[in-house]
Amino acid sequence: MQQGFTQTIDGRGEDSPTSFDVINPATGEAFARCPDATSEQLDRAVAAARRAFLAWRGTSQEQRRAALQAFGAAVRERTDEIAALLTREQGKPLQRAKEEIQRALANLEGIVANRLETEVLRDDARGRVEIQHHPLGVIGAITPWNVPILLAMPKIAQALYTGNTIVLKPSPYTPLTTLLLGEIARDAFPAGVVNILAGGNDFGRWMTEHAGIDKISFTGSVATGKRVMASAAATLKRVTLELGGNDAAIVLDDVDVKAIAPKLFWAAFGNSGQICQAIKRLYVHENVYDALCDALVAIAGSVRIGEGFEEGVLLGPVQNRMQYERVLELLADTKRQPGVRILCGGDALPRPGYFIAPTIVADIAEGTRLVDEEPFGPVLPVLRFRDVDDALRRANDSRFGLAGSVWSADEARAKAVAEQLEVGTAWINHHLGVEADVPFGGFKESGIGREYGIDGLRHYSEVRAVSRPLFPPRPAAPGAKP
Repeated sequence: MQQGFTQTIDGRGEDSPTSFDVINPATGEAFARCPDATSEQLDRAVAAARRAFLAWRGTSQEQRRAALQAFGAAVRERTDEIAALLTREQGKPLQRAKEEIQRALANLEGIVANRLETEVLRDDARGRVEIQHHPLGVIGAITPWNVPILLAMPKIAQALYTGNTIVLKPSPYTPLTTLLLGEIARDAFPAGVVNILAGGNDFGRWMTEHAGIDKISFTGSVATGKRVMASAAATLKRVTLELGGNDAAIVLDDVDVKAIAPKLFWAAFGNSGQICQAIKRLYVHENVYDALCDALVAIAGSVRIGEGFEEGVLLGPVQNRMQYERVLELLADTKRQPGVRILCGGDALPRPGYFIAPTIVADIAEGTRLVDEEPFGPVLPVLRFRDVDDALRRANDSRFGLAGSVWSADEARAKAVAEQLEVGTAWINHHLGVEADVPFGGFKESGIGREYGIDGLRHYSEVRAVSRPLFPPRPAAPGAKP
């Protein structure tokens, strides 16, 4: 049982009075203990962040960029250590864990390459008006369990680069790698600038209610995001919510099935389907429907599933028991639907841990739970269509609107369809991926605000207008002294 993990508060490591088990999803057994932060520790972390903010906001973008790059370099040096721990607590294959860290570092570099500049709104006879971007103060960040490093690093980078300080809470399912980031941050930043504490659901509520936190940046489910927003309303905290997606991909009738099938498969099943922007609904034109289903099933049968340290493993387990049981429940409901075909998978694997075989479901329609809800697991419903307008209507008829894609041999044709998707990100002939210079977020119940790009940095700032003068000075009265 691994021990020795600590909270990061005011630049120092701290234990907590109690701790909780961290489960390896490949075995279903605890492998480590994580300190469980108290409300008093949160109060001290927030107080430390507020003190540190007074000096940190006065540093230049160049100074903050250098500090973040030094932090990234220190994380890079410990990639192997972090990746091994990530595989144990999250379940993904070791190579995928290393890739997650590399993508997180690339996003950090991309974020600090952006510049949030003062804008001149006007400079004319009426006067000069500048738009400045003022840091908010203390950012409260809450991250999920599917890609904990990939989501923690950009929140740290965006908060700090815009002059804020941060208190970050990882998911209690995957807290340890993020606590390790806190340990590295102690040497990279002044005390109090980065505070990382682990705890359960009560800890998240304490953060959203805390009067000393100025903004919550949350990534997670729609249901939890709504609770975050309601809680933050009491103090009018700013919020950025990157929530669930039931993302649709539309495959037109002119595609090369053999060429696109692997891309579609991994856009749906990467990280065992546990990606907010993964393909969750695949709409396929009837002319290529059967051929594409066959190609996807063949790929699923060739993929090795197992514990992340095993050679050749490409897919790991569902990350936690609660999600594992939910996916199995959705599969059981799907099997009861008349006419639905399970083309492959459909069951848990007969081994320890939370493994579910990659599952492809054909001849299913809207109105079923698998299509209407976000499964967030290794299950893909494939829906048939004849008319593109009908496919668009069905794809858009959802409370979700995070991302989507359109696939066609004719890029102009695909673009015309993609522009009608009601989503925050519409891809053409690819799916998945966040770029540090491109804003990311959702329509509808998939979120509020944006992360990444200049728009993302603006969401970590307040706008201040500085004017001089708005009107010409009045002429001096006759005989008045100068």
